[in-house]
Amino acid sequence: MNLKNVYWYFKGELSADFCNKIIEHGNSKREKLAMIGGYAEKEKISKKDEQNLKKKRNSNVAFLDDQWIYQKIVPIIETANRNAGWNFEISYYESIQFTKYKLNQFYSWHCDPFPEPYNKPNVPDFHGKIRKLSAVVQLSDPKEYKGGDFEIQPRIAEKANYKINVKEIKPKGSVLVFPSHLWHRVKPVTKGVRYSLVIWCLGYPFK
Repeated sequence: MNLKNVYWYFKGELSADFCNKIIEHGNSKREKLAMIGGYAEKEKISKKDEQNLKKKRNSNVAFLDDQWIYQKIVPIIETANRNAGWNFEISYYESIQFTKYKLNQFYSWHCDPFPEPYNKPNVPDFHGKIRKLSAVVQLSDPKEYKGGDFEIQPRIAEKANYKINVKEIKPKGSVLVFPSHLWHRVKPVTKGVRYSLVIWCLGYPFK
């Protein structure tokens, strides 16, 4: 898939008050260690599994389904989809991931879609769909932490040399939208805490 725009962003789009409200709300939820792949399907993971997981991803998350958050962010994502020229068919938004990156936490190179469309016959909103767009909302002021840079790989390859440090997402309240199949990462936080939201946007597979 050739993309004229690898990502689309809105710098400082959301107010500091809105971001702070989400941080307070997210911190009131019970957080858990973020999972990847097969680990997410387990009720409990072993110490060894946790050690292996943290080599790839180390962050804490909680999931939010509050309409006041969707109502603010979904129109921004829809605008990005049009303005970037992707015009992907999107028909559902997953639960919102509230993510906390503390000292030395990170998420190494990965892409967001699963190998196959969701197989959930009893959940029509999910069944047969894939992640097409991913959105990241910057909740923290960049003065509150160091490290934690967001990088994206325009080519579909984990070890390709060319990558982009997406500095546009740094200002508090910025929103970044990009096609979910692109590789990306969050580098380790070296001081403070970085808060963000992630929303995955679903649609039926590309034809």
